[in-house]
Amino acid sequence: AIIRQPNKSIQNGISSQNLHPQYKIIAEEHSNYIKAIKEAGLTINLLEPLEEYPDSLFVEDPALTYKSNIIILNPADPSRNGEKKIIKEEIKHLFNKTLFVEDGFVEGGDILNINNHFIIGLSNRTNKLGAENLSNILKNLGATVDICKTPDEILHFKSECSVIDDDVILVSYKMSKLDYLKSNYNLIELPIGEEGASNSLRINDKLLLPDGFVRAEEILSKKYNIIKVKVDEISKVDAGLSCMSLRW
Repeated sequence: AIIRQPNKSIQNGISSQNLHPQYKIIAEEHSNYIKAIKEAGLTINLLEPLEEYPDSLFVEDPALTYKSNIIILNPADPSRNGEKKIIKEEIKHLFNKTLFVEDGFVEGGDILNINNHFIIGLSNRTNKLGAENLSNILKNLGATVDICKTPDEILHFKSECSVIDDDVILVSYKMSKLDYLKSNYNLIELPIGEEGASNSLRINDKLLLPDGFVRAEEILSKKYNIIKVKVDEISKVDAGLSCMSLRW
């Protein structure tokens, strides 16, 4: 996993709720996140914090891993777009090939990967041109791709869904209504009010689940080996478990 250390400027991160998280609490949550990732069996490649980019903790958005390739994406928000040039240099040595989405906007939070298949969600952060250009890159690497529409009131496609088995997707009520997902996958729908738990993280035989969602834990613990991770402070800047690492 590639993970970036927290930056103090995260208090100025993009927040739909207009909230300003406390760096000290973010650092505590992030430390526990790293422990959980290690417990799930991954090796950590830790990057330095970037104070000039408040949202740079969320390394999932400017890049995408696939097999031995890294694809540098093109974040839509001007405050984040510069991250792509920095992360490209930081991680290129870990991969055989570095590829780029040059035209259009696309962020990793809108990309759901299921084995060799990718779902790209169109949103306020990912447009059709960016999605199509990424789709072409992925298809040239041997993947299959579908492009869907993220519900208007959801920031990123993965804000309210996550892959927890080969054909099983954990979804919020809103995401459960998407025809594409209903038609092609087995969905586990979480209760209204527990949308935050739908951004979970399956790694090997562990399922990292945001702490504090009682019904989600009750539903999922019957089948999955759960590690609870507190993300209350991180969620103030519209982020969750998948955002803070690149995994391959």
